[in-house]
Amino acid sequence: MRIGVGVSTERNPRRAAAEAATSALADLDGESATLAVLVTSPEYADDAQGVLATVHDTAVPDALLGCVAETVVANTRELEGEPSVAVWLASLPEPVETFHLQFVRTSSGGLFAGYEFGHASDDFHLLLPDPHSFPADVLLDHLNAHRPGVRVMGGLVSSGGPGQCRLFRNHHVLDSGAVGVRLPGWRGVTVVSQGCRPIGEAYTVTESNGNRISGLGGRPPLERLRDIIATLPDEQLDVVQRGPQIGILVDEYVDDPEHGDFLIRAVVGADQESGAIDVGDVVEVGTTVRFQIRDAASADADLRDRLEQAAQVNPAGALLFTCNGRGSRMFDVSDHDASLIADVLGGIPVAGFFAAGELGPVAGRNALHGFTASLALFPEG
Repeated sequence: MRIGVGVSTERNPRRAAAEAATSALADLDGESATLAVLVTSPEYADDAQGVLATVHDTAVPDALLGCVAETVVANTRELEGEPSVAVWLASLPEPVETFHLQFVRTSSGGLFAGYEFGHASDDFHLLLPDPHSFPADVLLDHLNAHRPGVRVMGGLVSSGGPGQCRLFRNHHVLDSGAVGVRLPGWRGVTVVSQGCRPIGEAYTVTESNGNRISGLGGRPPLERLRDIIATLPDEQLDVVQRGPQIGILVDEYVDDPEHGDFLIRAVVGADQESGAIDVGDVVEVGTTVRFQIRDAASADADLRDRLEQAAQVNPAGALLFTCNGRGSRMFDVSDHDASLIADVLGGIPVAGFFAAGELGPVAGRNALHGFTASLALFPEG
């Protein structure tokens, strides 16, 4: 397997596409491109079809996936506010299958049309949904229930309002739904860094209704949280006041759960009188939860730790879907996530974009995240 990445900041859209594709193709050292991933910044959206055609003419990939995104990521750069085109090319051992999914509303709710997910547990899917027309969370819940083991990673497209999204699938530019690609028998590694660290101890939910938690170990959640806050050092108090998070244990059968076994959700509200809290997901009685905080230091440490654990795969390259709430909005340095990947994994070819929500599995279940870095590592060989 070979992977190459090219990036251009040339203002002419088609010249930028040609430069990026030519550079990526050179990295394949004569091998043909099985899959191309094309990401452009919004400045090139008006000539999206021309950019797409240029990449096909230059790199001649068997399949192509991509989008117009708020910010392009290429190798060690996160090109915030900078017109740019990135092309990621891979010579893969197996052919891939692209698809375009649509959500069709019906009298009984809705259905997904355009592609049928198989039952193979070694299938891996990259998915780029338009957040205005495609309910990615509903799809992931469906897959978890009916296609367990099928992994999905990607990001919600972060550029344009309703009807303004630009998705790339092979030779087509689309403005709704979700585009994706199936990678059969994929042997890579997924890294999902939710950017939090735990505070206090874990508790069992003893009373809940939907997304409202009224009891943690027999006491109101706000009482538990106040007790935890009383033990925190001063530098962590501001972080909690900006908004605590809560980690929900995905698999209750895990004997000794680690940080990566928890799905992070925001605490979105609280009832001061009853001490109940509202969180960004449904939580059932009997679930194990733990309060968390998210800041730049936590996000840096969590991503570094997960990358170090994944380094054993000896990746040939990667695709990165990182939240548009990270980057310079979270960190004091530019290019944080891309640079950290290079530091830990040795400068492998990386491309991707800032997403409006990140898709990636946690403890074997697909999930939609926020403020997360989701990374697909493609192994050598």
